[in-house]
Amino acid sequence: MPLTRDEEIYELLASTRTIAMIGASDRPDRPSYGVMAYLQSRGYRVLPVNPQITGEHVHGEYVWRDLSQIGEPIDMVDIFRRPQAAGEAVDEAIAAGAKSVWMQIGVINEEAAARAEAAGLKVVMDRCPKIDIPRLRVPPVAPAG
Repeated sequence: MPLTRDEEIYELLASTRTIAMIGASDRPDRPSYGVMAYLQSRGYRVLPVNPQITGEHVHGEYVWRDLSQIGEPIDMVDIFRRPQAAGEAVDEAIAAGAKSVWMQIGVINEEAAARAEAAGLKVVMDRCPKIDIPRLRVPPVAPAG
C-alpha cells in the first residue's frame, strides 16, 4: 500500500537527501520547475531527468537523460509524468536502486506502485512534497558531512 499516513510521509521526507526528478523542466511555468527550486531551498539535492533537455542545467544541476546515467545513490524518484508513463519511471527507479518513488498530484498508477513495493521501495501517489513538507513541518535537510 502506498504511504498515506502523515507519520509515514514525514519519515520518508525527513530521511531523504537525494531526489531524482523525472520530468524536470527548464520552463518556469511548469510545476516541476517550482517544486525543484523549493526542494533545493530545503536542502535536498535534486537531480533533474529529462531526455528532451539532457546536458542542459536546471537550477544549477546537470540534466540527465535517464536514471541509469546518474551513478550515485538516489533516495527518492519524484515523478512528473502522465500516469501512463509512470510505470516506465518506476521501472527505472527500481533498476537504479532508489529507496522510494513519489508520484505527483494527478499521477496515479496502481500497477507501477505495486511493482515498486514488490521491489522494496516506498511509494507515495497523488501528492506533492512542496505541499507536504510545510504542512508536516519537515525540517530542512542538514548538509552532508
